[in-house]
Amino acid sequence: MTAFVLTLCGAALAVGLELLEALAIVLAVGSTRRWRDAVIGALGAVALLAVVVVAVGPLLLARLPLGPLQVVIGVALLLFGLEWLRKGVLRLAGRRSPSSSFEEYLEEREALEGTAAAAPGQADWPARVVAFKGVLLEGVEVVLIVAALGAGPDGLTPAVAGAGLAVALTLGVGFVLHRPLMRLPESHLKYAVGVVLSSFGVFFLGEGLSVEWPAGDVALLYIAATLLVVSQLEIRALVRVPVAA
Repeated sequence: MTAFVLTLCGAALAVGLELLEALAIVLAVGSTRRWRDAVIGALGAVALLAVVVVAVGPLLLARLPLGPLQVVIGVALLLFGLEWLRKGVLRLAGRRSPSSSFEEYLEEREALEGTAAAAPGQADWPARVVAFKGVLLEGVEVVLIVAALGAGPDGLTPAVAGAGLAVALTLGVGFVLHRPLMRLPESHLKYAVGVVLSSFGVFFLGEGLSVEWPAGDVALLYIAATLLVVSQLEIRALVRVPVAA
């Protein structure tokens, strides 16, 4: 049950934040140029991701034995998680600008306003490419995170459920446009995702190397607690040291 709940929450947070960044780009394209071109670009990326998942995913998972697969997944989750955790520590310590999908939305709008728009009735390929690229890049991370978390003891069910919840919430945000993007504490959420993904990375890596975790799946909790304490100590240490030093 512990692994199920943590997997669901981790997938929901990670996927939701990735989707918010993709949403910010699509909103910027649609509000600056034409919504039709923004949607076409985004749907093109979603279609390509779906083909990759259906065609490649089951084939790779079927051919890899469990032990090496857990090692690969553990390393992948550690790479994702530790990078999110590193940036989260720096943001909360004031050493890096806060994460903001709303700022990304404004930056994309400003960039698109500097390019020539297509004539009425013609395809706006620059706008489509921007939406396609934004959704594709964030979507690849979503697929990797869900696939990695789905290799856990409870299977894909909690990872897919968390991803589905994130999709529903992100679509809700999209309907009310940019205002929720201004209110979300993204830096804190990404820090939390870093802790969760890193915990799963350590857990799966240990499983793949035949480590017997005390208390089984509950190990995820004390691994997460350890990472949380260490990262909080690092944040406090960074806050005490002047930036100039």
